[in-house]
Amino acid sequence: MKTPGAFYKPLAIGAPDPFRERPVSLERMIHFVPPHIDKMRAKVPDLIANVDVVLGNLEDAIPADAKTDARRGFIEMARENDFGSTGLWTRVNCLNSPWFLDDLLEIVPAVGSKLDVVMLPKVEGDWDIHYLDQLLAQLEARAGLARPIMIHAILETAEGVKNVEQIAAASPRMHGMSLGPADLAASRGMKTTRVGGGHPDYAVLEDASGAEGRRAFQQDLWHYTIAKMVDACLAYGLKPFYGPFGDFSDPEACESQFRNAFLMGCLGAWSLHPKQIDIAKKVFSPDPDEVAFARKILEAMPDGTGAVMIDGKMQDDATWKQAKVIVDLARLVSSKDKELAAVYGL
Repeated sequence: MKTPGAFYKPLAIGAPDPFRERPVSLERMIHFVPPHIDKMRAKVPDLIANVDVVLGNLEDAIPADAKTDARRGFIEMARENDFGSTGLWTRVNCLNSPWFLDDLLEIVPAVGSKLDVVMLPKVEGDWDIHYLDQLLAQLEARAGLARPIMIHAILETAEGVKNVEQIAAASPRMHGMSLGPADLAASRGMKTTRVGGGHPDYAVLEDASGAEGRRAFQQDLWHYTIAKMVDACLAYGLKPFYGPFGDFSDPEACESQFRNAFLMGCLGAWSLHPKQIDIAKKVFSPDPDEVAFARKILEAMPDGTGAVMIDGKMQDDATWKQAKVIVDLARLVSSKDKELAAVYGL
């Protein structure tokens, strides 16, 4: 691990200083775009106004013979659009692929000044982050960039889960992490072909009572991993995200999975289909009634100390902190979503 004095120094002469305070931005959904498809790139101007993050996907779901076209399409997409307050990310190919190096060597010089985050797949340890950190610094210096590009790690291997704290602490470039359930399932040898979500066979039975039929209660396959990821991220000031939900025909299950992740501390999720954009907006924006009650707590305890009774419930220092999390998120949502700002009264 680097010494504290060296942690925030640029890794290349002429590279921008790393962020000491990570940028505050609204990222309820990371919307994936396949940039090798012309008609999908044509939709980006409308997407910018409707999503929090536009991500040009270069990795999984892009055929091997379309990798170069996807990279060029992303550069074209970045050049042709003004993203404003909407984030621009790319998911590059994994480090051991034949495409990763060209992804970085071409994208950073071409559109690095617009690029907010590089999403790195299949991160297994801090060594993967260190390599990308150094490479980005060299490319930023060569391109004369004034702002560092951040790194978002996908947690999708057993080794990555084991090393999640070291990954979180690896670099001041770290933005956050996403759960990658499909690859993680394969890495662990899990017996499921689903992309996220639950499984009907992962359940507990109620106690036998002698009556016919024992009810089964489906459990969450990803609860442990999400909790471990959230703890690692929040311990180091990073942002945790739920990843993909692959069944586009089941919006109710998608909303349920997103909501579980939100309640556990995740700030957003991936949207792979336009249907999932509004689901993510709904789930990862705090409920107006919760915001109203949280504001009551903050107003009743301006300095965050003591104890008060509100609507028959005791509130103290701990609930004040909970209320502040909700109100801070509502203010961030309000900065982009004027309709919700009006509902929240912010």
